[in-house]
Amino acid sequence: MTIDIAVIDYGMGNLRSVSKAIEHVAPGCSVVVTGDPAQVAAARRVVFPGQGAMPDCMREMEARGLRRALLDAARDKPFLGICIGLQMLFEHSEEGDTPGLGLLPGRVRRFPAERMIGADGGKLKVPHMGWNEVEQVPHALWAGIPDRCRFYFVHSYYPEPADAALVAGWSAYPFRFACAATRANVFAVQFHPEKSHAAGLRLLANFVAWQPAG
Repeated sequence: MTIDIAVIDYGMGNLRSVSKAIEHVAPGCSVVVTGDPAQVAAARRVVFPGQGAMPDCMREMEARGLRRALLDAARDKPFLGICIGLQMLFEHSEEGDTPGLGLLPGRVRRFPAERMIGADGGKLKVPHMGWNEVEQVPHALWAGIPDRCRFYFVHSYYPEPADAALVAGWSAYPFRFACAATRANVFAVQFHPEKSHAAGLRLLANFVAWQPAG
């Protein structure tokens, strides 16, 4: 069986909404939710979603033997990270003082309590939950999506890339933070495209059609 798109299942989060959204925008593609490293290796494209705490996600990913398949996929095929699937690509997270996969240089930080003050002087809640504008950095996956379109976020931590050239999108809560990162065949977002209505579906459709350069 040819697997067009593998959605990596390592036991963290409800992946049904991700797979259904991809099936909706790519009805002619075979989409498989799998924790089998062999299926991940065989797939033409890979989606790496996730919800939960970083230490738990890393532990479950390791326990299922998915590290090598994931690293290989991120090296040579179109690869989309979502939420924790973005954070795990970096070198280290403050959540549980946890090492990440180290595919992208940088750290993942918690929203600092002392800076969580809104424009009206009121205290902002963590986790950051709800719809936020995304300021795009030009990339093929933003095609057809208006700049500063809103996407749906649920997170307490955010990536801090070591290289500004990795940033593919910015948002603000209340300060500006990177909410999308890219390098070569990898694109990853902090928000949930599968929960972001038309804009999110367009991003997923763009990923399905994406042909990264060499």
